[in-house]
Amino acid sequence: MSTIVLSGSTDPLGRRVKALLEGYEGVERIVEVGTHELGGHDHDEGSDLKASIEGASAVVHLGGDIDETKVLLDAAAATGVGTIVMLSSATVYGAWPSNPVPLTEDAPLRPNPELEFAVRAAERERLAVEWKSDHPGVTIAILRPAVPVAEDASGWLARALKAAAAVRAVGNDDPPEQYVHLDDLADAIVLAQRTRLDGPFNVAPDGWIAGDQVRALAGVPRVRVPEPVARRIASARWKLGLAPAPPGLLPYTVHPWVIANDRLKAAGWRPGSTNEEAYVAAHRPAPWATVSPQRRQELALGGAAAALAGAAAGAVALIRKARRK
Repeated sequence: MSTIVLSGSTDPLGRRVKALLEGYEGVERIVEVGTHELGGHDHDEGSDLKASIEGASAVVHLGGDIDETKVLLDAAAATGVGTIVMLSSATVYGAWPSNPVPLTEDAPLRPNPELEFAVRAAERERLAVEWKSDHPGVTIAILRPAVPVAEDASGWLARALKAAAAVRAVGNDDPPEQYVHLDDLADAIVLAQRTRLDGPFNVAPDGWIAGDQVRALAGVPRVRVPEPVARRIASARWKLGLAPAPPGLLPYTVHPWVIANDRLKAAGWRPGSTNEEAYVAAHRPAPWATVSPQRRQELALGGAAAALAGAAAGAVALIRKARRK
């Protein structure tokens, strides 16, 4: 009978992972830890956390910042945990014109420096690799999923990419995209824990959705503007709170970063949903889907004007604010 430590158990993915673990014979106890336990608030450098996970055989780490990850890894080392599964993101590969299609786990980690989400994920991976060099007997599976989605939770990354894609730079074709259902991602996480996978593993369905097919599924017109204008619009929308997409996400809507799943499939994982099925499950049909192509073009032109006006207004407001300081 085993005890498993689970961090990040309260969000839609964590709840799925917990339910799967509870369904397996041999799992005696699941210890759920959150930000409070991982904050290093205790005077004895996490002694409370170490006491709570004493005797655990595995740690499944689904989130947290660099410091929280370090606290959990140190506690795992102190209590003799032999298996660790850590959730990362395919964004760690970065979105670059030179990216091969698809990217394998052998590709270098080159997150776009302007996207904090990707940089933080890559730093967590670096920390885990360095930690493992001092604990060679421990297996660490690092899972790099494509964009996670589900009916009950699109997630920040999916929402931000959709918002960022509304304004595209002229001259760039829409890159292919990948979406993995949270049910399939939870299956991959539990598989990694139960079979003690070691090293990085991409998590995505077979293949990807071509850029023009994504546009058809979204049914939303996309405004095309010069790249410098697209960057200014993205920055203004973010600063004014008009969109959930930080400017650093823009390259991920321009350049490819789709991943290969061969390594995880060789370990026994099989996705239950395709990219298209996962996308459709998480995105409600847009009103644009019933609008004629001519009307879409008219509304897109109007949207472009509104976006440019908003960007200009935002820029003026920021300049005035800076002058008052």
